[in-house]
Amino acid sequence: MNGGRRAELLLDIACVQSYLVLTRYLRAAERFRAEGGTVETVFLPFRFRPEAAPEGEPLFATHMRDRGEAAAREIQATTDFGAADGLRVDFTRVVSTNTFFAHRLVAQAAAQGRGEVMAERLFRAYFTDGVNVADPAVLTRLAAEAGVTPREDGTADLLRALERVRERGFTPADVPAVLVDGGPTLTGDHPEEAYHRALAA
Repeated sequence: MNGGRRAELLLDIACVQSYLVLTRYLRAAERFRAEGGTVETVFLPFRFRPEAAPEGEPLFATHMRDRGEAAAREIQATTDFGAADGLRVDFTRVVSTNTFFAHRLVAQAAAQGRGEVMAERLFRAYFTDGVNVADPAVLTRLAAEAGVTPREDGTADLLRALERVRERGFTPADVPAVLVDGGPTLTGDHPEEAYHRALAA
C-alpha cells in the first residue's frame, strides 16, 4: 500500500469523545504508515465553551451549572470511559477550562511536525492528569514533554482558523469528526478499523 492522504480532525481538547476519536485515529494512522502510506493530520480547532475562564474550575461545577446535579454526579461516577481503548479518564480530576491556548499550542506543534504528539499529550493532561491546560506553566511543561517549542504569538492565526471552521458550517453536533480527503466524513466515534479503511480507500 502506498499513497499520500490528508485527514482533518475536528476536535476540542475538553471533549472526551474527541479524546477517544483521536486515540483510535492515531492508531489507524500508525497502521496505515506501517503499510507504506503517508498521511498528513490537520487539526481543526473547535471550542464548546469559548466563554470558559482560563482559571478553570472542577468539571463537576461546570456540569452542575450546565446540566444539573443528577447529570453531573452521573458523569463523575463514570470510571470506565475509554478503558477498552487503553485510556484512563478520571472525571473527578478534570479542570474545566478555556481551551484556546491548548489549541494554539497544537497549531504551533503541527507547524513543527509534532501536532499528533502534542494533541495526545494535551488530552491526557486534561482527562487523566487533571491539570489546567490553560495555565501557561502547564503548557510550557507539556510542550517540552512533546518536543515542541512554544511561542507567544499565534493568537491571530488561531482566531482565523476558528473563523474558517465556523464558515465551513461546523456545529457542536459535528464534533468530533475525521474528514479524509476524497473519502467519507466520519462524525462521532467510530471503531479504529473505520478510520483505517478511510485512509486506505
